Amino acid sequence: MERPWLQNYPPGVPAEIDPSKYPSLVAMFDETFKVHSGKDAFVCMGKAITYAELDQWSRAFAAWLQSKGLARGARVAIMLPNILQNPIAMAGILRAGMTVVNVNPLYTPRELEHQLNDAGAEAILVLENFAHTLAQVVARTKVKHVVVTSMGDRLGALKGTLVNLVVRHVKKMVPPYALPQATAFNAVLAAGHNLKFTQPTLGPDDIAFLQYTGGTTGVSKGATLSHRNVVANTCRRMPGCSRR
Repeated sequence: MERPWLQNYPPGVPAEIDPSKYPSLVAMFDETFKVHSGKDAFVCMGKAITYAELDQWSRAFAAWLQSKGLARGARVAIMLPNILQNPIAMAGILRAGMTVVNVNPLYTPRELEHQLNDAGAEAILVLENFAHTLAQVVARTKVKHVVVTSMGDRLGALKGTLVNLVVRHVKKMVPPYALPQATAFNAVLAAGHNLKFTQPTLGPDDIAFLQYTGGTTGVSKGATLSHRNVVANTCRRMPGCSRR
């Protein structure tokens, strides 16, 4: 059978993939952290973090989640824009054997309450800019653990302090909120470094993400993505996953 579409594949994209090369996303992470430890993994607002730092911080976040008694497969929500805390938390949740629930930071209280309850989220990481929305609904959800982060938390002491000062007091982008039981993100990482991390055994059928639709034709609905789903999609972009 001819496959004419292959001629439109970008260079380096294999015609066939072998998703069984990695049993889970965590296995892929472990290899990446080891092979590329000194390279930059993410850059935000001029600040880069290496794969080694991502490894260290995501492990700490995973250990903290496990210390809270959250079971394997527990749903943990992330209500963040594209800042450095996002990949740290995402990798940490997956490494803890739990499920990532991405939440639109611009949700209204009604939309947020629906998604948290529909997903059965037991923990959430939220940027302080949107914490007032969570504060209005958290009591009506199953969320037991709230982590709040600031825009400058991973930008370094000087730059992070300046960014937080501007965001809070100059641009006034942080509405008042009350989440008295919340834990600061940096405090979570600091505590997690001293906690035991137990690496779970994950397989391709374990759930990695509960990804919600936009809700344009009704209420937002969660699509289940297994580790196999995401590994296969990632391998499509990795020449090393191709069959030889």
